[in-house]
Amino acid sequence: MYSYIKGTIEELYLDHIVIDNNNIGYRINVSSNTLKDLQLGNMAKIYTKLIVREDDMSLCGFSTKEELEMFELLTSVSKIGPKVGLGILSFASPRQLGAYIVSEDIAKMSKAPGVGKKTAERIILELKDKIDKQNIEFEPTLLSQTPVAVSQDEAVDALIALGYSTAEAKEAVDKCKKTGLNTEDIIKKSLSYLMSQSLR
Repeated sequence: MYSYIKGTIEELYLDHIVIDNNNIGYRINVSSNTLKDLQLGNMAKIYTKLIVREDDMSLCGFSTKEELEMFELLTSVSKIGPKVGLGILSFASPRQLGAYIVSEDIAKMSKAPGVGKKTAERIILELKDKIDKQNIEFEPTLLSQTPVAVSQDEAVDALIALGYSTAEAKEAVDKCKKTGLNTEDIIKKSLSYLMSQSLR
């Protein structure tokens, strides 16, 4: 019904905003990721999803199409409603969530509010084949937080976890490995190489 609403941010709360469009104030439920992109009194374009229930109608809003798309994926999973979907998007960015799902990181997914181990397993099972593997932020899940020594095997394993075949992963790493690069750098360069090959 509504693709987006463009207007002035009149009110900001912990879990929702009020945006004025032609003197009509729309109350829109948002994640903290969207909230941090908004400022009181500023113009904003909010992508929206209308939620219709027997006893209620409400709007969920997102500062980017990327977040809206992840919300739609999350709420397509059984027993994941709008409130839990927004809670998950407040826990991590869409790209980070994509990485958790693709790498089957149940431990990280289960830390999201309203998500236990069983729900995390269900999210991963239902969505791992629907995630855009070229639009994820893999560092938080596949790599340690501190620099590590170059490991060709780790880089290959990470690419396989992202959905590439063993042959593709090995070819990309062989092309991109250089002395002085850590695993993270090798993976980034390998992903760029694989994406450039797919566009040919």
